[in-house]
Amino acid sequence: MKIRGKKFIVIGLAKSGVAVARTLARRGGRVTVYDQKAEEQLGKALAELAEFDVKKVLGEELTIKPGEYDLAVVSPGVSMDAEVVRRVIEAGTPVIGEIELAYHLKNDAVEIVAITGTNGKTTTTAFVAEILDKSGVNTAACGNIGVPLISVIDEIEHGVVSVEVSSFQLETIREFHPRVAAVLNITPDHLDRHGTMEQYVEAKAKILSNQGPDDFSVLNYEDAWVRRLKTEAKSQVIFFSTARRLPRGVYVEDGKIKARLYDDEVVICPRENVALRGEHNLENVLCAVGIAIALGVKPDTIADTLRSFKGVRHRLEEVRRVNGVLYVNDSKGTNPESTIKALQAFQEPVILIAGGRNKGADFTVLSRVIKDKVRHLVLVGEASLLIREKVLEQGFQHIDVAKSFEEAVYRAKELARPGDVVLLSPACASWDMFNSFEERGDLFCQLVNSLEEERV
Repeated sequence: MKIRGKKFIVIGLAKSGVAVARTLARRGGRVTVYDQKAEEQLGKALAELAEFDVKKVLGEELTIKPGEYDLAVVSPGVSMDAEVVRRVIEAGTPVIGEIELAYHLKNDAVEIVAITGTNGKTTTTAFVAEILDKSGVNTAACGNIGVPLISVIDEIEHGVVSVEVSSFQLETIREFHPRVAAVLNITPDHLDRHGTMEQYVEAKAKILSNQGPDDFSVLNYEDAWVRRLKTEAKSQVIFFSTARRLPRGVYVEDGKIKARLYDDEVVICPRENVALRGEHNLENVLCAVGIAIALGVKPDTIADTLRSFKGVRHRLEEVRRVNGVLYVNDSKGTNPESTIKALQAFQEPVILIAGGRNKGADFTVLSRVIKDKVRHLVLVGEASLLIREKVLEQGFQHIDVAKSFEEAVYRAKELARPGDVVLLSPACASWDMFNSFEERGDLFCQLVNSLEEERV
């Protein structure tokens, strides 16, 4: 793709939008950036663009004429139904997203592993990169994990990048073509944007759309939505299952993780050797094993990584033990299904901190799990009253509603007893109070680390 001298508009100045603008400007593109926020709200983003000659249209409606731009690059946080995107399309300007642009700009010697799903994407993406690194492959973990793919493609000339991709990012792909594509699971999420479950699944399924017979897709056999994607796959399908032995795929049998792609069954390692905590992480483990096997990584290397990899930040991150209470940061638990899986990882009594901005989710099933697994619930944020109502319907009454995030953490500390777990797993997005789930998790860790041990 030719960049130099071409005219680009980048819509949305979140992390990926800034990265796109920097890359295009660095390669000689004539770049305009647009964001509905005013300049004073975009200090950090604008500081990262200060060294480049970039035109800025901020805090106002975008007017666009036919032929004014050669290409528009839309940030994943901006809906394709947004008024600004509609105007760009009406002007006849082609629209793509950051991962599509990155795909066209990458070196041909760089292959892509793309991982999507409602839950577990970040852990699996990091896990795959760790396996590849241990096997001696030049690699990086990027995408929705926090480092935009386009920031990596200028730094890596050969190897395999492990990319977390969201439904928002997949909406705007055209030719994006992963060597291995994986779908972990699909449960209701982002319905406030996608509208229906069918449209959400359709967005996820686009990860397979440009693959061919020499590629691989790794799919969860135990998820009905994901299993059906086999009919759309033009690649070689590798299923993984937490519940049954498969004639071809990755599975658990007799307490051992095993893989069979062709004739021979390979034992990877005993399940008890896996360092990742939580039953839900078994899906992530088996998916990562399937990806690694597809890429030709040796079983011994996979096993070594399974024994050492303990997860990523903001996903069941054990922060600190204070006065006999374990504090766990699961800020990336942004939907009910994710929080259910987090709760199921603990046998200890749990003080749960939840709430934030609802993304159109139903909290009924989570409320039933809260009744069974939680000793006390501390709610905070926009969805507090809705979650409280659902939990009360289940007959659970040990509920506090905090006025601030800080108050929620300190109230959880007051309620906790030695042997308890204080778990931040919000089941909601962070956008009512924070810019990101990382910011929310960082504050939780900061507050926990400021707690003082009580002297006996």
